[in-house]
Amino acid sequence: MKRRRRTEILIQGDPALAKKLAESIIAIYGYREIIAPQQGLTMVKMRESAKNSLFYMGEVLVTEAKIEIKDCIGIGIVVGMKGDLARNLAIIDAAYKANLPETAEWEAELVEAEKQIIQKRAKDQAKLFETKVDFQTMDV
Repeated sequence: MKRRRRTEILIQGDPALAKKLAESIIAIYGYREIIAPQQGLTMVKMRESAKNSLFYMGEVLVTEAKIEIKDCIGIGIVVGMKGDLARNLAIIDAAYKANLPETAEWEAELVEAEKQIIQKRAKDQAKLFETKVDFQTMDV
């Protein structure tokens, strides 16, 4: 599983999953905190569709952490003030970079969490479409 997909699942899904995966690594290998979770601002880049040019929409608050496990550095960045989640993401990232055997067992859990995220999105979208107005049926 690619890093981007894995991170999106862990951020959008239940934070307990990230905590569980990180704790399973900490219990066996331990870790060294390079940068403790800290808040910062980052610029949000958007593409303007008419001219197809990039511009900076503004700033967003993020929490960042860096962790080292077996000489491999993992990074966790998340929007908002979520220090524990950023640390857990960094631990999981470092575990994947170090090719720890536990990471092979996580694939099924991550795929299941992704399915739950997709189902929740579909349910939310269905609720949204219930409130949509059909202007074709309105009398003038």
